[in-house]
Amino acid sequence: MLNWIVTFLVLALIAGVLGFSGVYSLAIDIAGILLVVALVLIVVNVLRGKGASTTA
Repeated sequence: MLNWIVTFLVLALIAGVLGFSGVYSLAIDIAGILLVVALVLIVVNVLRGKGASTTA
């Protein structure tokens, strides 16, 4: 998922340099949404990992 975030950020940078403001804003929005989703998934996995630890 982080690969997609970097891909959309690079796409936004290239579009911004070339003057495609519509593509730029769309790519930034998609990268931001993917970043939020990735952070939520990381937090959920950390919380689930701490609750599921067992000692033998």
